Amino acid sequence: MTSPQEELLPGTRRALLHRIAVAQSEGRAPSLTAAVVRGGRVVWHGSRSSVDGQLPDQDVQYRIGSITKTFTAVLVLRLRDEGLLDLGDPLEKHLPGTGAGEATIAGLLAHTAGLAAESPAPWWERTPGALRPELADVLGEQPLRHPVGRRHHYSNPGYTLLGALVEEVRGAPWEDVLRREVLDPLGLDRTSARPRAPHAGGWAVHPWADVMLPEPAEDLGRMAPAGQLWSTTGDLARFAVFLTHGDDRVLSAESVREMRVPAAPAETADVADRVTYGLGLQLQHRDGRTLVGHSGSLPGFLANLTIGVEDDVAAVVLANCTSGPYPSLVGGDLIRIVAEAEPRIPEPWRPLRQVDASLLELAGPWYWGTNAFALRVTADGGVSLGPLAGGGRRSRFRSNGDGTWYGLEGYYAGELLRAERRTDGTVSHLDLGSFVFTREPYDAAAPVPGGVDPEGWRGIG
Repeated sequence: MTSPQEELLPGTRRALLHRIAVAQSEGRAPSLTAAVVRGGRVVWHGSRSSVDGQLPDQDVQYRIGSITKTFTAVLVLRLRDEGLLDLGDPLEKHLPGTGAGEATIAGLLAHTAGLAAESPAPWWERTPGALRPELADVLGEQPLRHPVGRRHHYSNPGYTLLGALVEEVRGAPWEDVLRREVLDPLGLDRTSARPRAPHAGGWAVHPWADVMLPEPAEDLGRMAPAGQLWSTTGDLARFAVFLTHGDDRVLSAESVREMRVPAAPAETADVADRVTYGLGLQLQHRDGRTLVGHSGSLPGFLANLTIGVEDDVAAVVLANCTSGPYPSLVGGDLIRIVAEAEPRIPEPWRPLRQVDASLLELAGPWYWGTNAFALRVTADGGVSLGPLAGGGRRSRFRSNGDGTWYGLEGYYAGELLRAERRTDGTVSHLDLGSFVFTREPYDAAAPVPGGVDPEGWRGIG
């Protein structure tokens, strides 16, 4: 992936550099490195360091902590796409005897399985994984803290179970499966379970003095699928492109889009920040845009990968300190800077090469009762339906190839839209999840539920 710095305007590049310089200085990070991706490639990379002349480049590894969970989620979605499991399956069906078998695979991915946030003491991030050789050592005597499926409760042991599930179904270690099925196909050669030079050392910075202590870099053992990986801004930039557009060698665009759909309710404390969780991805609404990705932390390291899907801009931020610069805020700011300074230029409008006459017949205004809607034919052969004015229910629909369409978003996600025709072939009305849409408000010639008053429209007598 090339890095043509000139693709961003000088003012934008300076604003990006200023943002990470403030983060490194005020956060007192020994080093901080960042990259911005636009249109599928790196368009900016910047670093700041406390050591003169030693600026980390895109090839220097940092530990990325819980961003590892997104990689594990990709492996699980691959199993689903191959038909080897269903996300609604209880864990017990594929990995019996854990004591948490009633949790579903989807619940584990979205942290709604009710599991504890951490494994039993001692603190797993600063102690060898050899202290927890079995799943029982990770889960403890009481794995569940909440009723299964009732609330979002972030769980590191939950992703340990997902890693064990991958190993059980594939018959190979999690690390080997990850390398074979994700890292190698995507060209992530500088992402690994153990550090490979050049890599940063992890530091703890004293909260009240400008002095530091080295942090241990433990092998997490069973907990590896929750936070083991090391990576670089270059590799995570490639991974961000994959999470935006998909790659059929790993996961389709449709499956990575599914990962970005909210799958867990926001906790009360998160409502103000509008933070939710998908399938292995964190979601946040900030500065008027939806951001998806994941943060990560382990003693000595902070990491964040953030994607603004609508803007087609992503940011990666890595630092080698236990606390300080808040990479998730920095990543969101980097996206905002680029998106606002250099708004995405849309592709030229082009007419469709061909369109089915029966589909074109449906385009135009429709009425649900007295509410006016417009149905439009989209460039991908589907349709969109939404209010002609103001807010209200709207959705895009994907063609099923049989004259029906499947709702992709919003209130109508998963609902079926179809055109009902009369015996002479003309369109009578649209049926959408039992709602009748007609060409005229309460069209007396259509089967409007409850019927239409035979005296028709009238004023006040």
